[in-house]
Formats: sequence, C-alpha cells, structure tokens
Amino acid sequence: MRVWILGEGGFLIPYLLMLLIEGVPLFYMELAIGQKMRLGSIGAWSAINPYLGGVGLASVVASLYLCLYYNVINAWSFWYLLNSFQPVLPWSDCPVNANLTGPLEECRKASSTQYFFYRETLDISSSIEEKGGIQTGQALCLLLAWMVTYLFIIHGVKSSGKVVYFTATFPYVVLVIYLIRGLTLPGAIHGITYMFTPKMEELANPTAWINASTQIFFSLGLGFGSLIAFSSYNQYNNNFERQAFIVSFINSGTSIFASIVTFSIYGFKATVNYENCLERTRILLLNTFNLAEDTIDMHNVFDWIKTLNATYPEQFAEIGNKLETCDLNDELDTAVEGVGLAFILYSEAIQNMPLPQLWSVLYFFMLLLLGLGSMLGSATGITTPLREFKIFSKVSNGVLNGTLCLILLLIGLAFTTPSGNYWLTMVNEYGASFSLLFVVLIEVLAVSYIYGIKRFEKDIEDMIGHRPNWYLKIMWWIISPLLLIFLLIFYIVNYIRGGIPTYQAWDKELGKTVVTDYPVFGQVFIALLLVSVVCCVPLNALYVYCTNRKRSSSIQNCQSDSTVSS
Repeated sequence: MRVWILGEGGFLIPYLLMLLIEGVPLFYMELAIGQKMRLGSIGAWSAINPYLGGVGLASVVASLYLCLYYNVINAWSFWYLLNSFQPVLPWSDCPVNANLTGPLEECRKASSTQYFFYRETLDISSSIEEKGGIQTGQALCLLLAWMVTYLFIIHGVKSSGKVVYFTATFPYVVLVIYLIRGLTLPGAIHGITYMFTPKMEELANPTAWINASTQIFFSLGLGFGSLIAFSSYNQYNNNFERQAFIVSFINSGTSIFASIVTFSIYGFKATVNYENCLERTRILLLNTFNLAEDTIDMHNVFDWIKTLNATYPEQFAEIGNKLETCDLNDELDTAVEGVGLAFILYSEAIQNMPLPQLWSVLYFFMLLLLGLGSMLGSATGITTPLREFKIFSKVSNGVLNGTLCLILLLIGLAFTTPSGNYWLTMVNEYGASFSLLFVVLIEVLAVSYIYGIKRFEKDIEDMIGHRPNWYLKIMWWIISPLLLIFLLIFYIVNYIRGGIPTYQAWDKELGKTVVTDYPVFGQVFIALLLVSVVCCVPLNALYVYCTNRKRSSSIQNCQSDSTVSS
C-alpha cells in the first residue's frame, strides 16, 4: 500500500471521484485476476489471452522505473535521517561565505532549507547538460537503501510479508504524533482550511483528473503488477472482495489523514513566513518614519501603511521598492510540490519547532519506511513474473533478488550525479503517469471485452460464492474504460500542444528553480520512456502471432510429409 499526500480542496473532489470510478473497481479486478490465475502479471494476462502477455510485461517495465525512482527517494531519506542526529540541524542556517562576512549569497536568496536540499544533498547542476561525477554521500545512501531492500525481499513474499506489518503500521503512529503536534502549532487551522476549500474551476481542468487518476493508481498500486503478484499467493477461496473495499478506502483515508497532518504543518510554515514579512515591514516603517517602538505591531501594520502613504506620500514612495507584499493567502498558494513537499517543506517547519532533532528523526524515519514499503510491492511485481520464465524458475530467491537489486543500484548511480535529479524527474513524470493510464486501460478492456464480463463473473462466483454487484460491472464495462480513454487522449493532445517539454533547473545566481526547455537528447529520452512501456503490448502480440503462425506452418508441413509417405 502506497500513501500519497493530496493537494488542496480543488484536487480532493477529483481524487474521491476517481477512487470510486477507477480505484475501487480496478483494485478489485486485479485482486480477482491474481487469485484466479495463480500467476504473476505476465502469466496471468497470457492465461486470459496469449496476445495479452505484453500487458504484464508493460507492468514489469513500469515497476522497474518505479523501483529506480523510489530508492533514490529512500536514499535522500537516509541522508536527512542521518543528518538529523547532529547537534544543530544542517539545514537550519546558511553556510558562511568565503569572506566570513555573512551567509552565502546563493543560500540567502534561496533559504537554508532549499539550499541544503538542492546544493548540499543533490549538489545539483544548473542544467541537465552539465556533466559531473557521482556524489559520494548520495551514492553511499543509495547503496544502503538497496542493501536494506535486499534484506527485506531476500526470501521473497515470505520475508517481505512480515516486514510489511512494521512498515505499514509504524507510520500511523508517527502521523498521529505529528497530527497532535501540528494542531498545536500557530496557523495550523489556516493550512487545514486551505486544504478543504474547494476550487471549483479545477473540476473543468482535465489535468486535475489525470493527476487524480495517476495518484489513485500509484496509491493503490494499480497497473504495476504487484497486486496480481501478491494476490496470486492467496487461497483460492479467499474473500478478496472484502479486502478490495477495505484496503481501497483505508488507503485513501490514510492519504487524506496524512494530508491533514501535512497541511497543518504547511499552515504553520505559511503563518511563520507571513508574520516574518509583517515584522520586516514593521521595522522598515519604524526606521523610516522615526516612530516609537510600540507604535506599530503586526495587527495594525496595514492600517499604518495606509496612514503613512496618505500623510507622507513622497517619503513613502522612496521605500516603495523595499516594501514587501505580505499576504497569507499568497503564502498558502506557493505550495511546494513533489519531493520538495516531503523534504523542503517539512525540514523548514521542523527547524521552527522545539526539539527539532526529535521531530526530524521521527518524520524522515517514517518517510523511509513508507518508501521501503513501496519498494517491497514494486520488487514483487518484478520478481514474481520473472519466475514464470524457465531461465529464472530454478534460481533461488536470494540470487534472483540480489541480481535485481545490484542491476538497479548500478543504474540508479546515474541519479546521484549533479544532473541526476533532472533524469530522475523524467523517469517519474514520463515513465509512470502515461504508462499507467495505458496499462490500466488495456487491462479493463481485456477483462470486459476479450475475456468477457460474464466469464469473469463466473470466476468470481467460483472463488467467493457470489457474483460482483451492478456497480462494479457498470464501472468495468462502460464508465472506467470511457474515462480512461478520455484522459489518455487528453494527455497525448496536451503533450503535443505543449511544445518542447520543460523542467525546473536550479539557477545558482537567483537561488531558485527556473523553467528550462529539455535539450534534444532529453526529448529523445522522454520519447523512449513513453514508448518503452506502451510498445510491450503490440510487440508481444506480434511475437505470439508469428510464433503461432510458424507452429501452424510446421504442423502443416509435417502433415503433408505424412500424406506423401503414405
């Protein structure tokens, strides 16, 4: 089970609707397929129809990309966790410049938390075109992440199943602790209110629905083959229907719960920034107009701005370019997304708490466990299908899992270079989102229109004693496929109309990220990522067709030879 943090209220509505339309029905469907076929993703889809084996192969490729991505994030979690034991958190203050006269200019412009993430952690380059060697600290943390992953999966499902109990339950303990702490922080209510405030205009934006669907797919593990792999180990008459509904709603409820915790922290962070802005404005007004210290406080700053602007317009105009625009809503709107939400935002909030080392250890240990828990599912989605090939069937779990971890470690070292984060972003954005929409669409079409709903109903009745209800059948047969087709078409059209793909490059002079076009080799890599998953389906179908035709031709030749001999 993967837990993802949601966005504001404008995202919450599409998320919940996609849970009902796509999440629950398809989660149920994959559990049923795995339990019925007793095979991994490749074997299960081949059993449904030999031409569909490529669907399982596409799931394996998507899981490979996800493993590469997740363990780099786990390496960052290890890095932050180890740094949390220092007497002073290293992201609390900016390093001193070469002249020892003040903070480093780049850090001063960026903030200490952003500087630590981009420059100390990633040692990031200014563009994807800049080359550089492997960063030792990150490489060692990545090695540690893969060693722990290997120890967790060394004996296959038997060992990983036991680990999941801890990796799935301990984060709840930390989340409860953080919720209690978050709700006691000043400004927490502003963040929670922001999260649940609907932005109805977002409902008309197809991108919001694509993001919601992919978040549901990631959260529930749809399309990666891990659900099929795990359910293939169930007893044949296991009540997977109850599990499907319970796990789907618990998973999404946990995401909402985690989001409440996050936005309480985010509200605190936004409030601190807002009050710091007010304080800087207050001091500027006091010094400029020679007012007494207790004349202006944070509650009447805006009133004094209006008064002084009306009374001393010329003098006020002189400080116009120094006067900051302090707005709490603006602070809330400048949400950090993706990995920044997990590392930059939380590390910034943690440094303003009492006993920051304690809160930092708790948070990054929880983040690490969530990442490792996700790795277990992704790795199982790869190794279980591989077992179906004769070449891997007799290889021990230790050797197979160890070889997989070693290969992915060597590939992942490329992400520890100065430009590695840009390549990692491409793998995350283009190796999974589009691929998942495509894979899940083929899955539901295959079950509904190739294998057949009635035949699928009978299989389910044979396993659990009754057929699926009308809600699930309508979703599989009509609603889910139509919505996925629409989202897939929009994704393709939006990608084509968007022109050259862009990424957020770190500007050392400005101390922030700037939008930059991918170079030609980056665009080629994106195309390869998109094609690598999609092409598995038609190429496998072509291979099966050619193999069957060749076999038929051989049989006919043998029959002809027999006739001639007679």
